Amino acid sequence: MAPGAPEPLGVAVVGYSFMGKAHSNAWRNVAAFYPDVPPVRMQVLVGRDADAVGQAARRYGWAEAATDWRAVVERDDIDIVDVCTPGHLHAEVALAALAAGKHVIVEKPLSNTVPESEALVEAARQQGAGRTMLAHNYRRVPALALARELVTEGRIGLVREVRLAYLQDWLADDTAPMTWRLRRETAGSGALGDLGSHAVDQLHAILGEPVTSVRGELRTFTPQRPGPDGPEEVTVDDAAWATLHTRSGVVASLEVSRVATGRKNALQVEVYGTTGSLRFDLERLNELVLHESTGSATDGPKQILVTEPEHPYVDAWWPSGHTLGWDSTFISQAADLLRAIDGGGELLPGFADGLAVQRVLAAIEASHAAGGVTTPTGN
Repeated sequence: MAPGAPEPLGVAVVGYSFMGKAHSNAWRNVAAFYPDVPPVRMQVLVGRDADAVGQAARRYGWAEAATDWRAVVERDDIDIVDVCTPGHLHAEVALAALAAGKHVIVEKPLSNTVPESEALVEAARQQGAGRTMLAHNYRRVPALALARELVTEGRIGLVREVRLAYLQDWLADDTAPMTWRLRRETAGSGALGDLGSHAVDQLHAILGEPVTSVRGELRTFTPQRPGPDGPEEVTVDDAAWATLHTRSGVVASLEVSRVATGRKNALQVEVYGTTGSLRFDLERLNELVLHESTGSATDGPKQILVTEPEHPYVDAWWPSGHTLGWDSTFISQAADLLRAIDGGGELLPGFADGLAVQRVLAAIEASHAAGGVTTPTGN
């Protein structure tokens, strides 16, 4: 380390599977694309299986591996705790890290329940000094960030309605095996929490206001799946639908599914205003379709390739016209956290945003349980 250089921030990631890998890639590369952020030291990767987490740590570039997350969050050489576990552990790990005075980033959803999310919001408020962040990486998709800017600027007029869908097909095959994501005790919910949390967060971010009431329906199409010891009951939803309302009168439709044959990772956002509209599909991540009504016979949609230096986040990356990937969003997310640690300022989404989303998801479940009645969210 050069004389006078800042001491690197020690990072621990808890969880080494899908999200642990994505976050590890971000910590490994953040300084290459964002040289202005404080330096980090990839110190510890944590997981339950010593052999598996050790192999992952070596592959991803961590200095060491560990199996006891409680001991790790107490260590003096750890400044940032990054929680990438299954949802049922989010609150426990994050609360311990906050109590230890660490900066904390938590993968979405914030937790599996509203009470857990409320406890996290309160703990973050009381802890004060450390920065907290909810890892909704799609807020760092340049096209979606541009969509937020255009709505805020009034480019499509007053928003009236929004269509949200997040469709995948990895469970379309009835013989797909059981995983922790299909057990309520670990996942909290199915497609609703996994995919719906992203869609609802995008709605909140784009509109700048939360959902206040919902009507919802959930469905489990495959009630049993092959488990390690034979057929096992699926205790979460395969798909969910809802109508969402905001205080200002915006109406949004929501559809999420993990059995939508042919859809691999299609987060779709359509925003319709009084003078224009916006359309986005994550399967075409670098594109945003803008329609502005001018009254001209040549009115029509304009496809924007969101790869120019003036577009959100793009100036850190490649020359004009060169597309970004899904992994880029995690690197930009890490950079935003590090900048906030270094210089303060607002850091979004925060734990309060995660609580607002969790209230919407809980209200959709409650509406379904009551036969689809309109249910307030508490936001």
